Amino acid sequence: MSAGGHGSRRRGKKHEEEEHENHERWMVSYADMMTLLLVLFIVLYAMSQVDKAKFAALASGLSESFGGPISVTPAPSPEGAVLEGLPGAIDIASAIAPEQTVEQAEVDAAAAQAALARAQQIATEAQAQYEDLTAIRERIEAALTAAGYAGAARYEIDERGLVVHIVADQVLFDAEQAVLRPEGRQILDAIAPTLRDLPNALGVEGHANHLPVTPGGMWPSNWELSAYRATTVVRYLATGGVPQDRMVANGYSDTEPLIAPTDPDAISVNRRVDVVVMSTASAEANDLLPGLDAGNPQEGTDG
Repeated sequence: MSAGGHGSRRRGKKHEEEEHENHERWMVSYADMMTLLLVLFIVLYAMSQVDKAKFAALASGLSESFGGPISVTPAPSPEGAVLEGLPGAIDIASAIAPEQTVEQAEVDAAAAQAALARAQQIATEAQAQYEDLTAIRERIEAALTAAGYAGAARYEIDERGLVVHIVADQVLFDAEQAVLRPEGRQILDAIAPTLRDLPNALGVEGHANHLPVTPGGMWPSNWELSAYRATTVVRYLATGGVPQDRMVANGYSDTEPLIAPTDPDAISVNRRVDVVVMSTASAEANDLLPGLDAGNPQEGTDG
C-alpha cells in the first residue's frame, strides 16, 4: 500500500515538471510574415524605379541564355514608371544589343559577298571553258575544210561540252551499214590529230533515223545498228592514235534526232555519229555553257 502511494507521488511530481503550453507562439509566425511583406514591398518599390542600363544588361543576358531575342510588351502601371515611354512590343535584342545586330549584319554581308565571289568564279570558269571548246571547234572545222569536207559536221556546245555532229548518210556509212565508207575514213583521219592531242574525254554516239531496219536483215533493230556504228568509229580513231581509255561508245537508235522526223532532211541528218569533246570544267560552270553558246551563234552550228 505504501508502495502504491509512493508511486502516486512520483507521477504527481512528473506532472508538475511539464511545461505549460505557449499560447503566444503565433507572434513568431506573424513577425515572419510581416518581415516577408516588408521585403516584398521594398523589392516592388525598387522594381518601380527601373535602371534602364541594368535592365538592358538583364535582357541581353536572358537573350543569350535562351538563344533568341526577347520581346517585352509594357503593361500600364499606376505611376507609369515601369518601362515608361516604350511604344508597345519591342525587340529587346535589337533595342539593347546593337553590337549583336551589327555582328549578324556583318555575317550576312560576308556570306553574300562570298556567294557573289563564287558566282563570279563560276562564270569566269565557264567563259574560259567555252573559249577552249570554241577553239577546238575551229580546229576541227579547219581540218575538215582542208580535207575537202567543209560543212560535213554541225556543232553545238551544251552542258557536256563540244558536240560534233557528223552526218552519216553517204558520208560515214551507207544506209543500214556500219562499215566506214572511204569518205568516212577521210573525215575521221582529218579530225583524229586534233582529238588525239586533247586532254578531254571523248564520247562517241551512234544515231539512226526513224526508218525501221529491213525485216530479216542483219540488224534486229536500230539499236544494234547505231551502237555498232559508234564502236566502229571508236576503233578507227584508236588506230589513228586517239587513246582508247579516253573514249566511250554508245548507241541511241532514233531516240535523239537532230531535227524533227517530219523534216524532209531528217532521214539523212538524223543518221549520224556524234563525237562529244567532254568539258573539263566544274558541273556549275558546265550548266552555263549552253547559255553562252546561245548568246554566241556561229556559222555551221546547229541550233
